[in-house]
Amino acid sequence: MATLLRMPEVAANATHATLQAWTKSEGDPVAIGDCIAEIETDKAVVELNADTAGVMGRQLIRAGQDVEVGAAIGVLLVNGETHVDIDALIASAAPNASNAPAAVGEVSAEVTPSSALVSGAAAPAAQTSPARVFASPVARRLASERGLDLGTLKGSGPNGRIVKRDIDLAHSTAAPAPPVRPTTSALQPAGDFTEVPHSGMRRTIAQRLTESKSTIPHFYLTVDCRMERLLALRAEINATAPRKISVNDFIVRAVAVTLRDVPEANVGWTDAAMRRYHHADVAVAVSTDAGLITPIVRAAETKSLAVISAEIADLAARARATRLRPDEYQGGSFSVSNLGMHGVAEFSAIINPPQAAILAVGATQAVAVIEDGVVQGAQVMRCTLSVDHRAIDGALAAQWLAAFKRSIENPLSMLI
Repeated sequence: MATLLRMPEVAANATHATLQAWTKSEGDPVAIGDCIAEIETDKAVVELNADTAGVMGRQLIRAGQDVEVGAAIGVLLVNGETHVDIDALIASAAPNASNAPAAVGEVSAEVTPSSALVSGAAAPAAQTSPARVFASPVARRLASERGLDLGTLKGSGPNGRIVKRDIDLAHSTAAPAPPVRPTTSALQPAGDFTEVPHSGMRRTIAQRLTESKSTIPHFYLTVDCRMERLLALRAEINATAPRKISVNDFIVRAVAVTLRDVPEANVGWTDAAMRRYHHADVAVAVSTDAGLITPIVRAAETKSLAVISAEIADLAARARATRLRPDEYQGGSFSVSNLGMHGVAEFSAIINPPQAAILAVGATQAVAVIEDGVVQGAQVMRCTLSVDHRAIDGALAAQWLAAFKRSIENPLSMLI
């Protein structure tokens, strides 16, 4: 029989996702494992693959639309199936007295498919209470935030289910909106600016950075690293190596070696416990058109400089093409943010929780230094370590930064 395709939970705790594009048109044959659509998460684009074979019957959602997790997005027909009442199929799978979400306080029956394809057959009948109110999770959350009683509202969704638009309508008619104080943008003449809606990725970045800066007690340590030996070794390697090694590749390798040698700093903070990571999983900040993303070089302390270089190049390319898998950018034990290639001399980065530290790397610059009372030229790179004081004390952070400086200034030691 025909099967409803539903929006999967492509990222942990996600309530919505964007259907970026359909890769199958209505009437196209679908084989098991075929990509049906591309789903945009807050960080990347993932494929929605078919669990069963059939024919693409109807696309219920247009490309670019934001969809609630679990909502029907399409219909897959069985091969040879021609006479199917798709509207009835959708209606039969809509929330009703036998398969609606449970009321607040009960075990939630909201469907979060572990598979992309969920059968459209009705769920077995369940014992329901006359007082139960059927509402979507988003509607319940908004009603709670706005102090609305769901029992007094009439739903406009399938079978009377209360949905987001019902909450918005009730909230707008409950009381007049408070007077809004004019802002600078509100006083600007129309046409002086263009408003670009926030992407899911930009919203996530804003939320996480605000949370980090507001709740984590940051402190900062800065060190200057002499770069003459590293630059000379890099030039020697690149003279014969098939892949050109960047300064950033050396930095990631040095970070990994330092985390191996000072494991007390390879930690993360949670409210319940301290996480002591077994490997140096180094997240490398990559700038994309949609925002910043941090793909991870896993167990970097076990990998050679050449392998690290190849992985970073591959991860960065796929990050800019929004083709990273969630496991390639979620997690990590430490982050590196390098703005040296943009000519930035020095900056401080914001910690990416639950990690406890991030290294901000500036440009290598020619400066004058004094050695043995003699002024001479030197190539110096300034690095600033941002640290979560709950997880790492000042002395330990200084120890880590000193060990990192030694690796950078004696680059052969990090290659052994």
